Amino acid sequence: METNHRSVHFAGGVLERQRHVCAFFNGMDEEHRVLRSFIKDGFERGERTFHLVDPQLRDEHLRRLAEAGIDVQAAMHTGQLEVRPWREGPLRGDRFDQDTWLVSFEEVLQAGPAAGYAQTRFLAQMEWALVDLPGIEDLIEFETRVNYVVPKYDDIVICAYDLSKFGSSVVVDALRTHPVVILGGLLQENPFFVPPDQFLLELRERRGATRQRTQGEPTLHGTQC
Repeated sequence: METNHRSVHFAGGVLERQRHVCAFFNGMDEEHRVLRSFIKDGFERGERTFHLVDPQLRDEHLRRLAEAGIDVQAAMHTGQLEVRPWREGPLRGDRFDQDTWLVSFEEVLQAGPAAGYAQTRFLAQMEWALVDLPGIEDLIEFETRVNYVVPKYDDIVICAYDLSKFGSSVVVDALRTHPVVILGGLLQENPFFVPPDQFLLELRERRGATRQRTQGEPTLHGTQC
């Protein structure tokens, strides 16, 4: 699919061709403060907005959008704004199936042009990955596979991680799966990004090493010198 990326200015930086962004925040206040102009600019340009949020915080999220000057009810009525809880996205069926969700995620991006929108601004609050459900351990593999999908479209995809809720190992791996990062409220090219082919190989090697440790070294009996 041919894309026609247009530069987008927000969070003190410029987003160019790379559109898969990892955003690290310390709570919802910082998330909305940093992303407010990005979200509002999308509405002003007549673009589509799709947000995946904690179902318990959905009303709070909508309230903050309204405070930013967005006519939430009108935008939801026309379909320009969709705010979905996690169980209508990655946790559908009470599990995380990365293959199924990767297909569904791409369908979300394809739905924009089908509805007449030139671009979709996709925001996912990633705390769904803290829910104790089958398949959650595949989060990082999914994140790196997203890099095969996003470049096919003009859309912007932001994965928002609350630093107060995720462990350091997940944060480091999440950082390495995104070509662009927001850290300290600033958007910048990510020097720690690892291309998906390389990172998937690393994940396979990790799994192999983990299996070896779990199984232990074979014990040799009856050997003589």
